[in-house]
Amino acid sequence: MSKKVLFLVGVLAMFAFVACTPSQPESGAPAPAGGTITADVFWYTFADTFMASVRSDMEELEAGFPSLNVIHHDSMDDQSTQLEQIQTSLVRGTDILIVNIVNTGAEDVAFNIVEMGRDAGVPVLFFNREVTDAVINSFDEAAFIGTDAAEAGVFQGMAIAEFLLAGNNLEVFDVDGDGYIRYVMMRGEHGNPEAFYRTFYSVYIANSLLAEHGVTLVPSVANETSTLYADDGISNFFLYANWSAAEAHMLMSTALVAHSPAAGDIEMVIANNDDAALGAISALAEIGFNTGDGAKVPVFGVDATDAARIAISDGTMSATVMQDGRGMAQAVLELSENIANGQPLMANTGHHNIDAGVDKIRIPHGIVGS
Repeated sequence: MSKKVLFLVGVLAMFAFVACTPSQPESGAPAPAGGTITADVFWYTFADTFMASVRSDMEELEAGFPSLNVIHHDSMDDQSTQLEQIQTSLVRGTDILIVNIVNTGAEDVAFNIVEMGRDAGVPVLFFNREVTDAVINSFDEAAFIGTDAAEAGVFQGMAIAEFLLAGNNLEVFDVDGDGYIRYVMMRGEHGNPEAFYRTFYSVYIANSLLAEHGVTLVPSVANETSTLYADDGISNFFLYANWSAAEAHMLMSTALVAHSPAAGDIEMVIANNDDAALGAISALAEIGFNTGDGAKVPVFGVDATDAARIAISDGTMSATVMQDGRGMAQAVLELSENIANGQPLMANTGHHNIDAGVDKIRIPHGIVGS
């Protein structure tokens, strides 16, 4: 077994190890086993491209779960709106709260949602946007379904290294030939563990794999410099795209005014999600890069959205990390069906990857490249 394979096995094993009752009012009383229940799903926004694909998958899969009456809510990226929607659903009568929380960094909000569910005797299932272990462990009928936040960054770093080591890509994309690949990082929201780990591990893992080849990823001067995170040479260098294609386009367009890909100022774009990656690509296309022919800056994303897959096929994007949105939607419906059948929320979940000591199900990632 090669040193590279051994390294990757060790990295993934490390993350697997780490990652590793009041009275019930009538409105929140569980439905009888075998009956139909109401499952309210609160999406942080309908506007997010990846989450829209998960919602589409869930709506398609619902036909296979006749015991569930699923009601979808658009929280419009507003935490107050989401809390009001949850309260309204509890008053109206719901049997499970399924929450794609708006503010991932607000632990008090997550505790509040769990408390609302616990007081009504209604299970709470968070998904996609992670809450802390303490939140989940505060209620025996609370759980989380999502990905391993660090794993996405690990896979993105692997995809970057694999791309650069293919053919003569190192020679082509180290534009000035100095052994440094200068990247722009399109970062997601502050306080979100997905954004933090994708930002750090994408570069850290890529550099670990590229070290024996004498190549290092370094932040381009086109990044802004923050002081919010540890001084590790990676985490404080980014453009704050906040998951948005429009924001990434604007930031990239501004960066390209003073920093030239042709001169080696920007030799790569790493984005926390596909929307931001595609926004950066659209800005690059305006100056003649990443149009499918000719000059190109390698761009990497996360989510494997349909638009990203098309961009990879067209040659305008280099790779993305797949989040299995359909698998996530399936797991959400499976756990909801447990409630319809009068079983505990986490019943029949032995086939999933579950963290040690906390009811968190992890849906695995994969790499999609050209």
